[in-house]
Amino acid sequence: QVQLVESGGGLVQAGGSLRLSCAASGIIFSISAMGWYRQAPGKQRELVATITSGGSTNYAVSVKGRFTISRDNAKNTVYLEMNSLKPEDTGAYYCNAKRWPMDAWGKGTLVTVSS
Repeated sequence: QVQLVESGGGLVQAGGSLRLSCAASGIIFSISAMGWYRQAPGKQRELVATITSGGSTNYAVSVKGRFTISRDNAKNTVYLEMNSLKPEDTGAYYCNAKRWPMDAWGKGTLVTVSS
């Protein structure tokens, strides 16, 4: 059974930092593409960052230069380091794992950035 568990969300002031973690189980983590997505209140879920099994990364324009995605295959964990946070970064952050035909989601962790 695939399980993705996010942690690390919370309330932070603008300009601050947070580090999100996503622990995966029930998948062959090392060959799965992992990603972080977010959904602000009243908006659609959007891509934040992805990392392939080979370590190639991709970022949304809005977070490039501020956020860093990384993975630790020994720990079956993907991270999202978020710096210089802005109020518009507020939302629920979801972890995603893809390896066809699998497309799994975590339940999310809430990030609130106050101005």
